[in-house]
Amino acid sequence: MKILVAVKRVIDYNVKVRVKADKTDVDLANVKMAMNPFCEIAVEEAVRLKEKGVATEIVVISVGAKQCQEQIRTALALGADRGIHVETDAAPDSLSVAKLMAKVVEEEQPGLVILGKQAIDSDNNQTGQMLAALLDRPQATFASEVVVDGDKVSVKREIDGGLQTIELDLPAIVTTDLRLNEPRYASLPNIMKAKKKPLDVKTPDDLGVTVGSNITLVSVEPPAERKAGIIVGSVAELVDKLKNEAKVIS
Repeated sequence: MKILVAVKRVIDYNVKVRVKADKTDVDLANVKMAMNPFCEIAVEEAVRLKEKGVATEIVVISVGAKQCQEQIRTALALGADRGIHVETDAAPDSLSVAKLMAKVVEEEQPGLVILGKQAIDSDNNQTGQMLAALLDRPQATFASEVVVDGDKVSVKREIDGGLQTIELDLPAIVTTDLRLNEPRYASLPNIMKAKKKPLDVKTPDDLGVTVGSNITLVSVEPPAERKAGIIVGSVAELVDKLKNEAKVIS
């Protein structure tokens, strides 16, 4: 079985995000970029399925500017076999990315498509669901366990009421949650090998998709500064402040 995994280039989660002076967007100048953490989990799960003998090939796809190839190479170093870069300098919305991925899925015919449940920059949590709708394939979101058995995949997913286990017919779409696995680190030999693995570059025109966005970014504001806390001298003083100042108890 072939697995297709989507990865996205985002600001490294360890970096404190700065807002531009004119508040039109976040400042990306000289900022460390990395693979979206949820995408790392998706790559790790695909590699584990290959190690179990479930998958025979892992293909990684990313949509965006030329710099996205860095994240594709990272995925190749982690164990993926080849990459596909849909190069565009535009800022596509979730629907455009899903349409581009749908065309690649039609060409590659993977048995399973794995995506991170969301990206830490836009936090939309939409692309996987849109892709499943466009392809008319079964989907399971927020996966915390994935088990492939023949032509079916069992997915344990996190919901408000706890855990839900569903079974899907393959081919299917799965989006990953944080508790699915812990991604590995790429070793130096694998990083060197990744440089020689195939990476195919396509454009939206090659796939017959017009890239655009239905979202207008009005302005960006940094989060409000939190006031420093205080240290109380006793339980009685804490109760007094909670009652009379915070007014959270009566």
